[in-house]
Amino acid sequence: MGLLGLMRSGAVTADEVEAAARRAIEAVNAELNALTLPLFEPALGHDPRGPLAGVPFLIKDSQPFARGVPFAIGSRAIRGAVASADHELMARFRAAGLVTLGQTTTPEMALSFATESVRYGFTRNPWDLERGVGGSSGGAAALVAAGAVPVAHANDGAGSIRVPAAACGLVGLKPSRGRTPCGPLIGEAAFGHSAEFALTRTVRDAAHLLDAVGGAPPVGEKYAAPPPPRPYADEPRADPGRLRVALTTAAWSGVPVDPQVAAVTVNAGQVLEWIGHTVTEASPAVDPDLLVEAMMLGAIAAGAALLRARRRPDPALLEAVTRRLIAETQAFTALDMMAAVDAQHQVTRPVGLFFEEYDLLVTPTLGHLPARHGALDYDDPDYSMRSWLRRIFEYGPFTAPFNVSGNPAISLPLGHSREGLPIGVQLVAARDREDLLLRVAAQLEQAVPWHDRKPPVHAD
Repeated sequence: MGLLGLMRSGAVTADEVEAAARRAIEAVNAELNALTLPLFEPALGHDPRGPLAGVPFLIKDSQPFARGVPFAIGSRAIRGAVASADHELMARFRAAGLVTLGQTTTPEMALSFATESVRYGFTRNPWDLERGVGGSSGGAAALVAAGAVPVAHANDGAGSIRVPAAACGLVGLKPSRGRTPCGPLIGEAAFGHSAEFALTRTVRDAAHLLDAVGGAPPVGEKYAAPPPPRPYADEPRADPGRLRVALTTAAWSGVPVDPQVAAVTVNAGQVLEWIGHTVTEASPAVDPDLLVEAMMLGAIAAGAALLRARRRPDPALLEAVTRRLIAETQAFTALDMMAAVDAQHQVTRPVGLFFEEYDLLVTPTLGHLPARHGALDYDDPDYSMRSWLRRIFEYGPFTAPFNVSGNPAISLPLGHSREGLPIGVQLVAARDREDLLLRVAAQLEQAVPWHDRKPPVHAD
């Protein structure tokens, strides 16, 4: 992060950086609607000796995350809820020295690829204010893309880091299962589908942040990824060697993919061939019906959290899909649960076998350009949970299999449409191979640089 160099050289102070970030956030948020609360005053406590000390930061309203901070998970039905303890990842953000200034928007229960809620309204895309930012980490994506902060907390249960990264022109890394913690209040995030991390503008920043927060799991954590052989910050400068790369622009569900999105993905494959990798048209065998059944595990986990809440929310204040979620959670049987777990295994095994043959998979991140506001209507009463999942997977059909399987995946902003909208390309590697993803992502960042691209709404 360039800010670190400036602060360490004495060119600016941490207080000056914070003040500038506050001005920038407030300036662009007036157009983007990406904050849930007024900025924190003062910033949340952090270690001034941490490796990222002084870097402005934002957290996501997706769960009780930071001690003493109210949360609503995008819902007008959740009022007066305050986190009683830090999430383990929040504790690591503090220890890293990140200066947390505010909280970003998410759709209700974080169950949409559109950051639109009855409570907060539409979060707008800095590239085109008539379009959405993806979801569910959409508020974070909007403010990072607009240059207000260099990095912001995000999490990903079906694509919620990668989808907004693609919609807003950012780097969105979903780590391997177990690479980042999910406790102490959550024992198993969405049956292992959800990963916590962040959105950044550069591959380098993602690598440095992963070093800062992705260490050994806390005692009792169910999932644990093996430690890397060296710091992730070393990987963007490392040679990945000649890789076996598979590429597909065909969605497993058969839904059509926008030709401009497909073209950017094909171009990424051509760049990888030019670099020296072997690129073949291939993809894992993912059954779309089994994928939906497996993803029901994450949805039911969200429904169960609502039903177990100390203050159960008023159904009249919930949006339609959440009300349906509660009803389906209550009707879900042990046999349904076992069928969903079996579907999870039937998705995971072909993905694992695929990476015995290939080092890397390249796909589009989204199947379409960033959606216009209202295209994914979470308050539509006609949806069941399965039909809702199918609907959002029409928009983002490439991300969810790797939540089920636990593979690391990254979205890179490798192109723009004729309309000037960002287009993301997804890279996926074998389990626990974030090192490989970062090496190849850095090669693409050098070959197809995106740093000089700025949206019309930007905090210059």
